[in-house]
Amino acid sequence: MGTTPEFGSLRSDDDQWDIVSSVGYTALLVAGWRALHALSPRPLVRDEYAKVFIAASRDPYLAGVLANPGTSEDETAFPRLYGVQTRFFDDFFASAGDAGIRQAVIVAAGLDSRAYRLDWPDGTTVFEVDLPKVLEFKARVLGEHGAAPRARRVEVAADLRTDWSRTLEAAGFDTESPSAWSVEGVLPYLTDEAQAALFTRISGLSAPGSRIAIGALGTRLDHDRLAALEADHPGVNMSGDVDFSALTYEPTTDPAESLAAHGWAVEPVRNTLELQAGYGMTPPEVDVKIDGFMRSQYITAIRSG
Repeated sequence: MGTTPEFGSLRSDDDQWDIVSSVGYTALLVAGWRALHALSPRPLVRDEYAKVFIAASRDPYLAGVLANPGTSEDETAFPRLYGVQTRFFDDFFASAGDAGIRQAVIVAAGLDSRAYRLDWPDGTTVFEVDLPKVLEFKARVLGEHGAAPRARRVEVAADLRTDWSRTLEAAGFDTESPSAWSVEGVLPYLTDEAQAALFTRISGLSAPGSRIAIGALGTRLDHDRLAALEADHPGVNMSGDVDFSALTYEPTTDPAESLAAHGWAVEPVRNTLELQAGYGMTPPEVDVKIDGFMRSQYITAIRSG
């Protein structure tokens, strides 16, 4: 671990990664922002496992940021925005549990720690879908720290670009029971074709009454506009040396429309600024500017009968 992430080459249809390379590193980066958000005076969520992943990765950039966290609105912009995103999905799973749903699927789970963090209702099974190396890293690190999941946690080692449906069912997923799905931050890393296949597979696995939450801070990062933002707000630093343009695609698919076409009742779509307002926050100027070019989108929907 601790090697320099490789981001120079463009994506390919069958590229692979671990937690310190390519798309996998973005999960580590987001964990770093969650860890920083937990240090803020009034965090929306506290993910105490996030800092453990950073320490285990030995990533010098993220370790340095955690050792000297900034306090200005510019310096805390991305930790704050990802705190909002994390709270959105936390609330989604809480609501699904209150509705009686007892199986959850975390798509592209990365370093998501909700199986360990949230108060799941008795009898809940949480399926985590991701590449084997990513799941192995998470299980090893949390195991070394004696962490125990608060629900039955089932790893599903699979590539979302393949037909992972049978793998999920083989792991014990019940297609006859309602389920709660989170698709957090993953869509920009999938082509239109891969997104279409993802929605088709999720819909085919979801019994009536199932719920889904989809969200990402940005559909695709515009580096020119980010550079201009950083020039006006020097405290903003999104990613260290990560070139997101080499990792993401430019999808034209509208997730809300795709869900509706598959028989989901889609609730009003919100952006990160609207979520902040709902949490009693007034988005600072830098957040408004970031959302202006990252085009956040947060969607919830219920599977029709």
